[in-house]
Amino acid sequence: MGAIITLSLLGILVLYLGLYKAKSLLLPVTLLGLVAALGFEIASWNKGENPIYNGMVLFDNFALAFSILCIVITGLILLLSKEYFRAISNNVAEYYCLILFSLTGALMVCSYHNFAMLFIGIEVMSVALYILVGIRKTDFASNEAALKYFLMGAFSTGFLLFGITLLYGATGTFDITGVKNYLISNPAAVSPLFYGGILLLLVGLLFKVGAAPFHFWTPDVYDGAPILITTYMSTVVKVASFAGFMKLFSYVFSPLQDFWTPILLIIIVITLFIGNITALLQTSFKRMLAYSSISHAGYMLFAIIALGANADSSILTYGLAYSLASVAAFAGLILVKRSNGSDQFVAFDGLGKSNPLLALVITVAMLSLAGIPLTAGFIGKFMLFRGAMADYHIILLVLAVVNAAIGIYYYLRVVVHMYFYPSIKGDDTVAVPTSFNIVLVVTLLLTILIGVYPDCIISLL
Repeated sequence: MGAIITLSLLGILVLYLGLYKAKSLLLPVTLLGLVAALGFEIASWNKGENPIYNGMVLFDNFALAFSILCIVITGLILLLSKEYFRAISNNVAEYYCLILFSLTGALMVCSYHNFAMLFIGIEVMSVALYILVGIRKTDFASNEAALKYFLMGAFSTGFLLFGITLLYGATGTFDITGVKNYLISNPAAVSPLFYGGILLLLVGLLFKVGAAPFHFWTPDVYDGAPILITTYMSTVVKVASFAGFMKLFSYVFSPLQDFWTPILLIIIVITLFIGNITALLQTSFKRMLAYSSISHAGYMLFAIIALGANADSSILTYGLAYSLASVAAFAGLILVKRSNGSDQFVAFDGLGKSNPLLALVITVAMLSLAGIPLTAGFIGKFMLFRGAMADYHIILLVLAVVNAAIGIYYYLRVVVHMYFYPSIKGDDTVAVPTSFNIVLVVTLLLTILIGVYPDCIISLL
């Protein structure tokens, strides 16, 4: 709980620093606050065995692991923020404040033990993002993205609340342990309201993670939002949403797995094909990453249908690998777009010659997203596919491998442009600030380290 309180107070402090024009302190204070929140989470490891605050939250190792991942990825994103925010706005305190409040909501989603806390966490996480997506008031694409995100978010929240209402009507409790006990004590007499509640909750959560057929908001919102906000949405928000998704279906609804597994199987297949095929057709690097994020939601759903002893570590490892690669890819996009004024694939032409380090980091990120061996993405996919094989979802596994092959093709397109096409501007070098270099090197090393020595993360989990 110390991390949630720290981040809440930190958001208010950052807002006051902006009010008194202390811009130079915004980033250092924010990063120090994140380190303090991270310290609270690490200090709580192996201590949160029981729910606290009348059963509202549970800080077990599952919640702490996902919370630590969210905090670390947010720190990497904020290291990119100084140069980026300064270039697009004079009022940067609001960015930091809203990101911190959104991160607070993400931690609530990771640690909820009551449906009320799940709803509050999702809303705190999402409302701040509605503002951040449309914060460039003079940009039509940003305004359109904010409106779409708000409308789709409102619809998904309606489904979520309706589902929670039906579950309460069937069980008489918002506590997830109470809901689970209802299923265990009434295996043959489950209320029809309960089944309806599961379906509506499934719809609401699939909206949040951007899975098909509830993905329509994702490409336009990711494309219209500022790149750094897109990075945050596609990593921290997605990881936290899947943590909440995983806890609900593995802990509460597992006795009814035969009911909801066929539905999720169909959704996974649709999500993989829509995400990969549409990404294949894109000429914009940013839009390609937006569509590919839909396919990665499909891969992460593997862990939910293949519930087992390794499901939690599988989805966490995949979330870590995906987040590191996405941060590196979007950081590269920020630098290239600043240099060439475009996010098309042709803007990356000749980057391998003009900036070898940046090209190397983007290449490793693309290989990791594609699931090539010796990268963290391969380990994540391997763990998810192994879980599916253990439950004999062979047809699903074959379809996933086909989609992975499609992903390799469009991810390697940018690599081809960097190394096999001459630069359209000659040998101009892309300027890389120090903070970007730190993030690029950290993501590169972690991606390779986890890919070569996966036990360093798996044994911890």
